[in-house]
Amino acid sequence: MQKTKLNEMLEFPCPFTYKVMGLAQPELVNQVVEVVQRHDPGHYNLQVKPSSKGNYHSVSITINATHIDQVETLYEELGNLEIVRMVL
Repeated sequence: MQKTKLNEMLEFPCPFTYKVMGLAQPELVNQVVEVVQRHDPGHYNLQVKPSSKGNYHSVSITINATHIDQVETLYEELGNLEIVRMVL
């Protein structure tokens, strides 16, 4: 994974929001939460929005990030989920 300059832009700990776009399948939210739980156990603020045609869902989830490795690992693991198409 390419190292980003997020490290220089963020002051940890801080809230950090991931926007995960994936196929509109019931297990999308559960898979996203499962990955996030491994790195930041707790309760999350989730927002799920369907795409205009309903083929995809966008899941926004905010964590309390404690270090840059956590942020980058979550980007990678969320992106590796089979039904996920993009992580912002």
